[in-house]
Amino acid sequence: MRAPVNCRGPVGLTRRNMLQIGAIGALDLTLPRLLAAGERASPGGAAGADSCILVFLNGGPSHLDTWDMKPDLPKEMRSEFRPVATSVPGVQVCEHLPRLSRLTSHCTLVRSVHHDQVAHAPAVYTALTGVSSNVRAGIVGAKPTDHPAIGSVVGHHRPPAANVVPYALLPHLTAEGAGGPPQPGFLGGWLGKTHDPFLVLKGGPDPDGFDLPALTPGAGVTAARVRDRAQLLAGVNRADAVRAAPADDLERLQARACDLLASPAAQRAFRIDRESPKVRDAYGRNIYGQSLLLARRLVEAGTRLACVSWAPDANATWDTHGDNFGKLKNQLLPPFDLGFSALLSDLTDRGLLDRTLVVVMGEIGRTPKINGGGGRDHWEFCYSVLFAGGGTKGGFVYGASDKRGAYPSECPVTAADVVATIYHAMGIDPALELRDRLGRPIPLVPQGTPIRGVFA
Repeated sequence: MRAPVNCRGPVGLTRRNMLQIGAIGALDLTLPRLLAAGERASPGGAAGADSCILVFLNGGPSHLDTWDMKPDLPKEMRSEFRPVATSVPGVQVCEHLPRLSRLTSHCTLVRSVHHDQVAHAPAVYTALTGVSSNVRAGIVGAKPTDHPAIGSVVGHHRPPAANVVPYALLPHLTAEGAGGPPQPGFLGGWLGKTHDPFLVLKGGPDPDGFDLPALTPGAGVTAARVRDRAQLLAGVNRADAVRAAPADDLERLQARACDLLASPAAQRAFRIDRESPKVRDAYGRNIYGQSLLLARRLVEAGTRLACVSWAPDANATWDTHGDNFGKLKNQLLPPFDLGFSALLSDLTDRGLLDRTLVVVMGEIGRTPKINGGGGRDHWEFCYSVLFAGGGTKGGFVYGASDKRGAYPSECPVTAADVVATIYHAMGIDPALELRDRLGRPIPLVPQGTPIRGVFA
């Protein structure tokens, strides 16, 4: 049994906790299985980025009310919001993104993304893997046979140099509807559970508190005592004649797990309470603002990909079938504008943006026509994606939608192309063939091509 630890409090380990973390009786440590994600690494070419922060606006934000506004549309389609000028001449965004409007010179907007999946789960899967799910509708949960997530692949092929987690997901493993199964597209799939993300989940009584299900709390345990446990594990491994992996491999992974648990640098990455109140306020005192701040701390410590999934379930936030304008104005855009702008400024001030790819996207767009409930419905035929840093251009718009924002009119790109672009920025060839657990070769992004025009 694993107990949560609050990121904002001390992190320590008792001897009993070490047993709980790894289920020593089964010789199957959670953290070693996680760390195995980096054992068979290949850099995959020159990278413009060392890390990636993926801000996933789960549910599908309306492109027509954010970064691709069409003020001349008829009333039944036109946004209630005004477009405002940005720091890039000729480029406008929504009036409720005032901070981002001043930072658009750091960003590339791609306004011509599309795919063929209309329902949330299949669309999320396609957006996060670049592979079609071949499912049109229904409640679809994550499966072991799924194509691996971007973070799983990046952590596998570009393992961190430091003792940190390769791929983190926060603050939700988003469900496909309230009480539903986890959405596909976030996990390791057929690469194996060792490539699943390290979960940093919303928890505790505070609105911006986190739990780390893979760690447990304790008091007064030193690094030496953790390494004592590693020696015990090594002895058990050598005494056991029947196991799934060679003893030296298992010992190495367990040693790395203990190093991570005992590493001050690794523990500090999660200590969001060490940030000044001013910095925490700048990101916003809400779970998503603090998740963006924690994502910055993780990539600064060496994590390759931190994904912020902005919804506990598919219908909870950006899925604005009803009261689209009220939800965007009062609940969604203000915390996004505050937190994301703080992230861009923070990365820039720390000299991290050039080597950190930042991506903002959802899985779908919204319909040009406003429905009877004042909302916009699913629209997979055109939506927008934002890139910043990591070798991408600043102050640039790639592609365009037609006069209604319904279909791409210039430089159409697919969701697979977006995923291929992320891999390209991270120095991984999108044409790479991966091997599943049966040794079969499977193309990484079989239908995707990097959007080379977004790179400087």
